[in-house]
Amino acid sequence: MTNAPTLDILGIGNAIVDVIARAEDGFLEQRGLDRGAMRLIDTAEAAALYDAMGPGLESGGGSAANTCAAAAALGARVGFLGKVADDVLGRVFAHDLKAIGVHYPTPPAKSGAPTARSLILVSPDGQRTMNTYLGACVGFGEADLDEEAVRSAAVTYLEGYLFDPPAAQAAFVRAAGIARDAGREVSMTLSDPFCVGRHRDAFRAFVRDRTDILFANEAEVLSLYGVATFAEALEAVRAEVRVAALTRSEQGSVVVAEGEVFYVPAEPATVVDTTGAGDAYAAGFLAAHVRGLPPAERGRWGSVAAAEIISHFGARPQSDLRALVGAG
Repeated sequence: MTNAPTLDILGIGNAIVDVIARAEDGFLEQRGLDRGAMRLIDTAEAAALYDAMGPGLESGGGSAANTCAAAAALGARVGFLGKVADDVLGRVFAHDLKAIGVHYPTPPAKSGAPTARSLILVSPDGQRTMNTYLGACVGFGEADLDEEAVRSAAVTYLEGYLFDPPAAQAAFVRAAGIARDAGREVSMTLSDPFCVGRHRDAFRAFVRDRTDILFANEAEVLSLYGVATFAEALEAVRAEVRVAALTRSEQGSVVVAEGEVFYVPAEPATVVDTTGAGDAYAAGFLAAHVRGLPPAERGRWGSVAAAEIISHFGARPQSDLRALVGAG
């Protein structure tokens, strides 16, 4: 008989520190930065831009890590695996997770690239320009898997962004095998339509053969199945996945569970910053799922968590999520 899980959710993903600072438009123009865009930068530019930025707010980020933070805020027992370097930002990342009660056993890398960071410049009108250096986090591989943590988690949650590097893809396959062998569930978020497009066959195989609970927004699920309409994508998901939550911004979300379809409205919110909305939705959904709540209620928890996140700057909760969802 399988032992009872000691973790509800174990996230595996990119370990990134967000560094947010205000910047005048002249600062962006001087450096040839495209206002509102997100781009990847190299080590040298990351160091130069970090040094040139004004006073910044540094906090743990990364898609799956944000999901873990919000799930912990909802009362779930949560762990996270992701690679940082043994440097100042690596310690910021670890501190922020551990401070909210997330088990984080991955040891920092003693050599190689520094900790990943997203250097976010906020213009006077609130527009965000994101410059992301992936650094140490893309070095995550099978050797970094904490197999005991995977076996002990009711749900292992995998971040699609980390599917890009081959070593991480191999780690995902291994983690899914360990989880399934232990009688646990495997969940995946597709993260990005372009990432899905680059690895469509591998994603399709992973979703079909190894995924119990799938998260995707409309663009991502259309990319996964190479179809033109949401209705077609929904039918494809129903045929392949036991549980899926498909988010559609202000149109709410569609939850598929054992072939049944549930339509969940979006929660009303004043939109300040949409960063992390999908991460928070997954957190709410999974926190409700591990409590055994019905499918539509899982979707409602996801919508409530997403509404809280988009109501302020930053991708981690600032209000009492348990109170907002009405959790006892």
